[in-house]
Amino acid sequence: QVQLVESGGGLVQAGGSLRLSCAASGRAFSTYAMGWFRQAPGKEREFVAAVNWRGASTLYADSVKGRFTISRDNAKNTVYLQMNSLKPEDTAVYFCAASLGTTQLMARSGYAYWGQGTQVTVSS
Repeated sequence: QVQLVESGGGLVQAGGSLRLSCAASGRAFSTYAMGWFRQAPGKEREFVAAVNWRGASTLYADSVKGRFTISRDNAKNTVYLQMNSLKPEDTAVYFCAASLGTTQLMARSGYAYWGQGTQVTVSS
């Protein structure tokens, strides 16, 4: 069992930056692949980024490539999402998730555990 708690969301102007954190409790954090998803009002939850258990391999949605960076610190049981050059269309609730597998990391079904989410609002 893994509990996930996101933090770092807030209100930022377009072009600004935010760094989200996701703290995990429970054992074996370093064995999970981790992902970030987001959900805007009236829309489906969508994949943003994922990182493998070692932090050596990453995946990104096309919409955030070059702007967002996912990373993890297994010693701190934490995964991060650095978001730069934010746009109003990045406004959403951001969720972190933990996966027991190594495939389907771009799909919601690939994840077993989810946090409660943190709101990110980008003003124009």
